[in-house]
Amino acid sequence: MNDRSYDGGFSEREANRKAKMFRRCVERLGRITQAPADVWRSYFVPGRIEVLGKHTDYAGGSSLVIAAERGFCIIAAAAEDAQVTITDVANGEKIEFTMTPELVPELGHWSNYPMTVARRLARNFPGASRGAQIALASDLPPAAGMSSSSALMVGTFFALADANDLWQHGSFLPELNEPLNLAGYLATIENGQSYGPLTGDRGVGTFGGSEDHTAILCAQPGFIRQYAYCPVRFQRQMPVPPACTFAVASSGVAAEKTGAALEKYNRASRLAAAVAEIWRRETDGNEAHLATMVRSGPDAADRLRAILAGVPHGEFTPRELLDRFEHFLTENEQVIPVAGAALECGDLETFGRWVDRSQQAAEMLLGNQIPETVQLAASARELGAVAASAFGAGFGGSVWALVAADRADDFLAAWQRTYAEHFPEHAPRAAFFATAAGPALCRIA
Repeated sequence: MNDRSYDGGFSEREANRKAKMFRRCVERLGRITQAPADVWRSYFVPGRIEVLGKHTDYAGGSSLVIAAERGFCIIAAAAEDAQVTITDVANGEKIEFTMTPELVPELGHWSNYPMTVARRLARNFPGASRGAQIALASDLPPAAGMSSSSALMVGTFFALADANDLWQHGSFLPELNEPLNLAGYLATIENGQSYGPLTGDRGVGTFGGSEDHTAILCAQPGFIRQYAYCPVRFQRQMPVPPACTFAVASSGVAAEKTGAALEKYNRASRLAAAVAEIWRRETDGNEAHLATMVRSGPDAADRLRAILAGVPHGEFTPRELLDRFEHFLTENEQVIPVAGAALECGDLETFGRWVDRSQQAAEMLLGNQIPETVQLAASARELGAVAASAFGAGFGGSVWALVAADRADDFLAAWQRTYAEHFPEHAPRAAFFATAAGPALCRIA
């Protein structure tokens, strides 16, 4: 990862915000470590905005992503022992654990994410047992669908990887020096899968893909980038339309991947896996995921529809399976190609129409929307946004809107007022802000 100064890739407003956050982390770390400041490490880890690509990554599809200018500022010092201490400077909350293969993360608590990273690294890289003292600050709205949990895991990985010099470890795969491949590995830490010889384990409990990690590691300031997954690969990039910026509304309805919300998220993933399983069973095919199945022949989509309509499945009804397949087909094979092409040639009207189609498909077929995100997307368009859509896992979370940069503040104020009128019970927890397409993870010089 590149070293940057505070302002590398940030707007002036956000550079100033990050400088203040880093100063708070420096002050806190100085009170808890004996390590001299000249060996501390500093990282910025962004949240991500999924422009398009709802629940496509784990099915081998594509997505359009940017990094937000908001994220985690992290200061870390390598420990002399295996103890890991992480302090959230905003509320003073501190977690402590030992970096060991036998570590048992605490489900339902934010410590699950860094503990899962530490356990996986200790298992994949024998002898890597040096902990770290970490102070962090975040300006991401919590549980808002902006990948705060993935960002926390990625930041923890870098702090512990640097503390143990994993880059020189005998088990470290040379290919992981390439950010795209590293994103794929980091996704397996989260979902529990293996990465080549690096054996998986339980993960954090979500059956997700590698979109979040790819955006966090590979975003480019000023650009919307398209990636395909399973494995991760770059496809194209489009500049953010001139004189436009992203407005984000966090609904105040938590998109926590715990409890019932976790089950809803994983259900969408299991539906995609069930569709793929039925196809392979009925056709004797060996395609790994939905993306390769729908492109296996000119009649593949129709064949799969007929199969799903007539073959029973123990967990899901034919209607549920068909809806999940139709959503993937709409989002991945129709919306993303046409909307991306419209962005490339500056046709914002067409781009906006196809983003509307994506939002409608999420509401009608994927079923991961709630009244709050539906209202936010619709009201953004009514207020003049070029395009607007919910993003992330769903079942809560946030909506992005592409708006004229010179009227972003007025747009955000009107958007917030409208939302408060419809959902006054959520207004105190909602957050509205603008962000450019920001930088990927960077070590701060």
